[in-house]
Amino acid sequence: MKNRCDWAKEEPNISYHDNEWGKPVHDDQKLFEFLILEGAQAGLSWTTILKRRDGYRNAFSNFNPELVSKFTQKDIKKLVNDESIIRNKLKITSAINNAIKFLQIQKEFGSFDSYLWGFVNNKPIKNTFKKLSELPASTEISTKLSKDLKQRGFTFVGPTICYAFMQAVGMVNDHTSDCYLFKK
Repeated sequence: MKNRCDWAKEEPNISYHDNEWGKPVHDDQKLFEFLILEGAQAGLSWTTILKRRDGYRNAFSNFNPELVSKFTQKDIKKLVNDESIIRNKLKITSAINNAIKFLQIQKEFGSFDSYLWGFVNNKPIKNTFKKLSELPASTEISTKLSKDLKQRGFTFVGPTICYAFMQAVGMVNDHTSDCYLFKK
């Protein structure tokens, strides 16, 4: 059996850990997906979100920011009643708002990827933590990213959410040193 980070002991966490978490993402649509999912996760477990990922994919037009940016009050009403996602109106309206802001960043920087990865000089940060308890909830960089996103009008992008986002998209590799993926 492979030795994994402590949080990846059962599905869907194992598959997510082994195939996605900590691997650099440069595709804007995938970055938007993680931005939506991390915002939805606020106050909940990541397992809860992973179990609803397909529901989010269906509800949010396969995470296409252009389509999500055009959602109306009618769409919001429908989403608040959609049991396949977290039915929190603030998180739903945040996803729509963030789609609009995401498109503005794409226009300004050429891609969201260019904007985002500039916070780590286009190179993943590789930490060397031994235990899950050593991982920070936020860092100076996640705080800087959070502040910049908020100034641009994004919501549900606090420093802790931004750090989890950075981990998810591989800007930070936080596999613990005993994890089989640590060396990769």
